[in-house]
Amino acid sequence: PPLAPPLPHRLPGPGPSPAMLLRSRLLRSLPSALPRPSLARALSSLATYPPTAYNTGLRKLAKATFGEALSAPLPPNYEPDALTMEEVPTVVGKLSNGMRVATRFMPTKTATIGVWIDTGTRFEDAKVNGVAHFLEHLIFKGTNKRDQRKLEVEVENLGAHLNAYTSREQTVYYAKALKNDIPQVTELLANILLDSKLDAGAVERERDVILREMQEVDQVPEEVLFDYLHGTAYQGSPLGRTILGPESIIRSLNQDDLRAYIAEHYKPHRMVVVCTGDIKHEEVMSIAEANFGRLAADPAGKSSLDYVCETPSYFIGSEVRVRNDDQPLAHFAMSFESCGWAHPDSPAFMVLQSLIGSFDGRHSVMKNSGNRLTAALADTPDCQSASTFSTTYTDTGLFGVYAIAKPGNLDDIVHSVLDAMIRPCFKVDSGELHRAKTALKVSMLSMLDGTTAEAEEIGRQMLAYGRRIPTVEMFARIDAVDEDAIKRIANNYFYDRELAVASIGPVHSLPDYNWMRRRTFWNSY
Repeated sequence: PPLAPPLPHRLPGPGPSPAMLLRSRLLRSLPSALPRPSLARALSSLATYPPTAYNTGLRKLAKATFGEALSAPLPPNYEPDALTMEEVPTVVGKLSNGMRVATRFMPTKTATIGVWIDTGTRFEDAKVNGVAHFLEHLIFKGTNKRDQRKLEVEVENLGAHLNAYTSREQTVYYAKALKNDIPQVTELLANILLDSKLDAGAVERERDVILREMQEVDQVPEEVLFDYLHGTAYQGSPLGRTILGPESIIRSLNQDDLRAYIAEHYKPHRMVVVCTGDIKHEEVMSIAEANFGRLAADPAGKSSLDYVCETPSYFIGSEVRVRNDDQPLAHFAMSFESCGWAHPDSPAFMVLQSLIGSFDGRHSVMKNSGNRLTAALADTPDCQSASTFSTTYTDTGLFGVYAIAKPGNLDDIVHSVLDAMIRPCFKVDSGELHRAKTALKVSMLSMLDGTTAEAEEIGRQMLAYGRRIPTVEMFARIDAVDEDAIKRIANNYFYDRELAVASIGPVHSLPDYNWMRRRTFWNSY
């Protein structure tokens, strides 16, 4: 079933009905190979379900659209790993203004607390592209209670780590400190988020900092390449914009733009307070209410889903290449459109990413790998590295391979990559699939190695799914992905589908777009 049934906090106020919004969301996330007449009938039936039956309605709609193959059955006599059953649960509460609070106990002397906000570059107006990232920088430059120096000294005296970042769909502010200092750190975070001065002098100073940061980012090929990839795949739509924004807009942003962005998007129903560490849920609720409870509720405010439905991002098969023969290595990425966070195919894409794998030319052991892509690239001397990526958003995603190589036989590398991506349409080895599932589980567990990593995962899932998915459930969803499921998503999303390609550097030997497009429907497996 879908990972995230529609929840009340994600439904809109006045305007389009929840049924219409969910129809728009599903239209964007369902594979385009589905027959449109039956799809239209299934979506139309959703409007007949009352607001109290969203989950039931979504299940019936999905079955009517996908058929019974939607919910892949678990293997016979399936039993979950006993270790995953011992997981400490994530407790979720809600403040008086509708802001959610999620906590998880961890037996450590430190704790991480932060605010995850359901907004980012995607929800900016095109005229102020980059304002979310600009605000992330400026928000630490002084409040009505603390100037910049006092704030920095206070954080240093606590020995805390204060940080923030902005992505295309999320903005995060968090701090890690001793568990006894969490009340003070929470008050500091609330003061930063709710009472920043945003004075004109700080805006001008931070403008220069961001412009220098842009120059530094432009020297990182991977950052530049993926901006180009998004720009060509989602050209003319919100996901195609860069996080930092263009230089011309950064030079023109002012206090009014920043305050308008805060007023529109920093709302309680789009924010989640997350705390992980040796601290009780009730205590965190009390601290959060005292500091964030004063933020006024907005029952009629838009949710991120409203913005996505108003300005959806459409995938466009296309290519951008920036040839520069002065660079020593060629960087290129090829991707197909995948599904959104809560789509039923999402776990299968996680397994497929692990199944295709990655390659690092620095390790000679790669030649003996059981992974087909790794073994093939190991025999290509010009290939330096290759990694499979799966970038997921609310209603869409990018799934592909990013490679770095010397400017020699790029066509051989592209041939191997496309072979690895199209092969699952026809053949999936059960042994390789089992190894991929195991590697994925180990990777997921190894990433949660501290309070900050755990808080990151809880915050991301609360915004993406509306809940924290227990490890035992996620592992069960992974184990339910069989050979037929991999073949189905590979055929629905890859076989004879448009792809987006971005490349920079000495790419003279990179095949043209039509050459790559023809390799998406081979029948020689």
